[in-house]
Amino acid sequence: MTQTQLHQRGPSIFSDDDPVVQGRSLLPQAREPGAYVPRFGDTDFWDFNKILKRPANVNASEWKINFSLELEDPYWNLLAREVMMLAFNQHHPMVLKRGVILAGRTDPRTLAAMASHIRTAARWARAKGLSHHPDGWTLDDLRQRITDLAAKGTSEGTVKSHVTTFKTLAAAEPILSLPWPAGDPWLGQSPGKVANLNIDGRLSTQAVPPATWFPLIRAAWAYLHTFAPDVLRADRRLRELREAACPSIVGMDQRLEEWLADPGSSIPVHAASVEAKDPQVNWHLLTLLLGFTQGNYTTFTSHKPANKRRRALVLQAVTEGRTTTQALVEGLVQVNRPDGSTGPWHPGLDPRALLNAKIALRGAAFTLVVGLSMMRDSEIHEILRERVVEYYSTPAIASTKIKGTANRPGKHWWIAEPLVEALAVAEAVSQHPERVFAPVRASQQDGTVDGVDMLATFVTFVNANRAWTGLDEIPTTYIRPHMFRKTMAMLTDQFPNSEIATGIQLKHLATRALANASTRGYAASDDAWAKYLGGALDNVKFRKIKDLYERHTAGEQIGFGPGAERVKDAFDQIDATVKARNGDARTADTLLRTTRIHIRFGMLNNCTADHNNPVGAVCLENAIVPEGHVGPLDERCRPDRCANSMIGPEHLPIYDSHQRTQLQLINTPSMPTCRRDLAERELDITRNVLKMAGVSQ
Repeated sequence: MTQTQLHQRGPSIFSDDDPVVQGRSLLPQAREPGAYVPRFGDTDFWDFNKILKRPANVNASEWKINFSLELEDPYWNLLAREVMMLAFNQHHPMVLKRGVILAGRTDPRTLAAMASHIRTAARWARAKGLSHHPDGWTLDDLRQRITDLAAKGTSEGTVKSHVTTFKTLAAAEPILSLPWPAGDPWLGQSPGKVANLNIDGRLSTQAVPPATWFPLIRAAWAYLHTFAPDVLRADRRLRELREAACPSIVGMDQRLEEWLADPGSSIPVHAASVEAKDPQVNWHLLTLLLGFTQGNYTTFTSHKPANKRRRALVLQAVTEGRTTTQALVEGLVQVNRPDGSTGPWHPGLDPRALLNAKIALRGAAFTLVVGLSMMRDSEIHEILRERVVEYYSTPAIASTKIKGTANRPGKHWWIAEPLVEALAVAEAVSQHPERVFAPVRASQQDGTVDGVDMLATFVTFVNANRAWTGLDEIPTTYIRPHMFRKTMAMLTDQFPNSEIATGIQLKHLATRALANASTRGYAASDDAWAKYLGGALDNVKFRKIKDLYERHTAGEQIGFGPGAERVKDAFDQIDATVKARNGDARTADTLLRTTRIHIRFGMLNNCTADHNNPVGAVCLENAIVPEGHVGPLDERCRPDRCANSMIGPEHLPIYDSHQRTQLQLINTPSMPTCRRDLAERELDITRNVLKMAGVSQ
């Protein structure tokens, strides 16, 4: 029950019975009889579990706000609840009626952060000798609070969130029932500017170091492509044994004698004990192999006479050397090890080792998806079973976008075949009825898995088993999921055929890499990668130019358009020089490397403009060139009318498909006029390109 406070200016605009969640879609169970939605008058906690959809990578404890410590003070408790209620329901009729405009805070974690900011501000004020309540504070006090935070070395992002809370309180001040300093302490300045955050367009996110990236990605692929079949085979065998196991020990002695009489039977022993030359029986697995539930292993280990006799029979077989570490499955993949030997990639997949291997497979799948898809950590955790679909004739992951949205829109991320395989393996080891990335143990399906932990656990597992797997050691550097997104964005920007991938995968479709600060920051090169990117880019580009030259000299068509003609002329001059010198392929390679042939290979055409002097580039006509940019503006490319455009044979199927798509849209009766006009313009461009290539319409 909300009590009237001594300093209260008037009653709160919310009543105690007002639900905290208004105008939002609730989970079905929240609408069932007896379900409880948090109310404004709840002064102990607000629990949003089973009320609002919780992201898959968020723990239940993070979906709950506890009013504790300083917020037990009725004054601070009411102030925090009011401002959180206002931020959570910025379209509430009473808020709109008072003319207060607030930025929406629709995530319970954001509300919890606001409560924390208010709580720590109250603690700071007491330490500074200020009034215990903000009715005695000034705007200078609030500015000093932020200054002190920055002086303590608090990260710019955290400082920004504190500023945001204070700005929200300032905007809500006219309708708060408790006093708060009137006015915005940083009027006209954004929270990021106040915190000196990202004011130059650079991202604080670092790329994954190349020394870590390469062995990590290779290890993930090895586990998913090479080792996973063995793990899944062992998992199926263990599941079959458990399903067929008998809970009673009736007939145990007869079964044991029959089993030992079979010369093909071997006693399962722990792999580590074999390495120590002291084989220890895996009694749990032996019990399963005999056909009894795992809990009956005590029939071998207790001190009853019958149990001692059974144990003696088993140990006699161990003494005779009838042991194995591969009792579940045999014939594991053979690998070359660091010591030069060859052998199975794992010493023995018993039930415990199998669980660890399944966790490693989950980590490998997460590593490959986060490393190569450009998906955020939250988006990866939202991937459900059977979510690899065909999107515009290309494999894609269908998932949910969480960041920056309240309605959780569905999105698609185009992927390559290795990621299809990775998700298939992740589905196979997941015990969750819906999610792909979930706890491997069936008893923990209400829990979540942490992306940072999955990466760290996988790296540790790989390094601990290198002696068996033969994989390279992975440096244990600082890595986080968002660093992979940054790394892949940088790589796609630096390598040929990457421009569309960067624009689409990062979802900045309105403006492309050269005109968008965020994308440009993601794609910015990294000093640690410079030596890899520079040489790789030059080599890839030369191989493509060399291939074009060889096809041209063989009489094949390499392209159409004015740009293609210039390239052909350059190739003809090189070919003539080679023949005049009676040269060979090496002479041609030398001339290709030294001749100034400008080609930027793209998905829709190849640009032959000289980046230092892009004469005739249509993309630069009436364009605002970003500061520091050199060369054409890819996002304004017009392949149908630029003098530098080169349409290759590989581009024609794309334009042919695009032409058919636009015709289908134009001929759709229900198509809006504006959309049909756009389709007609696209069709004109496409037909001009096909006409340039001599393709009949």
